Amino acid sequence: MTIPSHILLPILSLLFFSKITWSVSSDDFLRCFSHSHGTSNIIFTPKNSSYSSILLARIDNLRFASPSTPKPVLIVTPLDESQIQTVIYCAKKTNIQIRIRDGGHDFEGQSYRATERFLLLDLINFRSVKINTKNKVAWIGAGLTLGELYYKISQKSSTLGFPAGLWSTVGVSGFLGGGGYGMMKRKFGLAADNTLDARFIDVNGRILNRKSMGEDLFWAIRGGGISSYGIVTLWKIKLVPVPKLVTIFGVVRTLEQNGSELFQEWQTISPNFESRDLDVRVVVDTIQSNSSPRTDKKTVRFIFQSLFLGRINKLLPIMQKSFPQLGLTRRDCTELSWIQSAPFFSNFSINTPPEILLNRSAIPRFPYKGKSSFVDHPISSKGLKGVWNRMLQLPTQVVLIQYTPFGGIMNEFSESSLPFPHRPGVLYMINIGITIDNNVKQRLRWIDELFRYYGPFVTKNPRTSYVNYLDLDLGTGNSSYEEASAWGKMYFKDNFDRLIKVKTAVDPDNFFRHEQSIPALFI
Repeated sequence: MTIPSHILLPILSLLFFSKITWSVSSDDFLRCFSHSHGTSNIIFTPKNSSYSSILLARIDNLRFASPSTPKPVLIVTPLDESQIQTVIYCAKKTNIQIRIRDGGHDFEGQSYRATERFLLLDLINFRSVKINTKNKVAWIGAGLTLGELYYKISQKSSTLGFPAGLWSTVGVSGFLGGGGYGMMKRKFGLAADNTLDARFIDVNGRILNRKSMGEDLFWAIRGGGISSYGIVTLWKIKLVPVPKLVTIFGVVRTLEQNGSELFQEWQTISPNFESRDLDVRVVVDTIQSNSSPRTDKKTVRFIFQSLFLGRINKLLPIMQKSFPQLGLTRRDCTELSWIQSAPFFSNFSINTPPEILLNRSAIPRFPYKGKSSFVDHPISSKGLKGVWNRMLQLPTQVVLIQYTPFGGIMNEFSESSLPFPHRPGVLYMINIGITIDNNVKQRLRWIDELFRYYGPFVTKNPRTSYVNYLDLDLGTGNSSYEEASAWGKMYFKDNFDRLIKVKTAVDPDNFFRHEQSIPALFI
């Protein structure tokens, strides 16, 4: 059963602070800030009654909503860029670190927790959207969620969209900062490929745009993680054409219905569809089924989920030619507008009104751990069987693995076109998620063992992972090139060296930092 957020938040608030002792004063920062802005209602200390609700409202991973999680000495919710400039100045002056939160969808909570004295800069108020349908561009605030962005675009045009992610509650800025993929990547590339400009505040409080920051920094913040470099307040994005009607489907198969065999075929079919309008991903979990031969009646479920930028009568011949094994029929498909398709990919039922995209708390939250890998050669049937068997060791609905196909226009980008290097030759990405509300140590050990099991089947030299699925198990620390490369090369490959050079040029004292931030080093 899912507990409604309006009930869950007060309960969490009591638990969240029941064991917290605040021993560090924030008065020095408050005095500094008040010199420029006076007494402000945008700053919240633990003494404020709304402090806990503001902090908890955008903690996506409830693993980090515990009493032991370090809390900010202050939360600042600025209304304009001048207040952000003052926050940076006063934080530096009073030796307080800054964590920057856009949507709060950070796998490891690095946008709202730290191991040193810190304040939380929450960009919730930066949610403006200015759309130019004639030029097919938009200026968007860094505090928007993807769902809010999609909905705002749809209010201006039924034939424009943006190639970003699936989950409606994900923050726009962090998403773009890691590259950002979605169901239209095979035709239009990453969200970062379709980003044209930004308003950026650096460590010295300067407000820069693409021209004044230079191409190196603009390259770095579109895939290299913004939080290592400064603060983006606005992005300029390129809108892409979408048809008035698109087609979606979600075809379900189990192990007993040849789901594993279909998945094995999918590995090479999905990245190589001739039509770039077609994207078919696979979501795998476990369920109870009377058709399972096991005594516990557990089986593995495969959901082949698709967005096609066109109508059913055009989709069916493509699928019959390229993936006839799936047996797709007209009955499996639904035609609707692009904006009407968006809730489906946030795990809402088909025909859920698009207004759900505006609800930041509509998607249930839970404690989890995630890991990712990329695949450049099909995994054998024996290898896949080992994955399914491991999933069946756990209770049903505890593990979810998402397989995301690449190919199409993604193969036309070089590894260095953006910091996101996972382009030519990549078949698909693996994203493993496990709920860890019970048996924490056992669950963490399980996902770590599955990650190691995948080792022989995924990219090598280096093995690669996706920076937007931050994983501190890959390594932490950036005091030396060798230490930082342990995790940095896995996210960025050879682009890591260029990211270090940019970081060293724009933030040489490493003020903007976290456990896996780009280091300031002279190499």
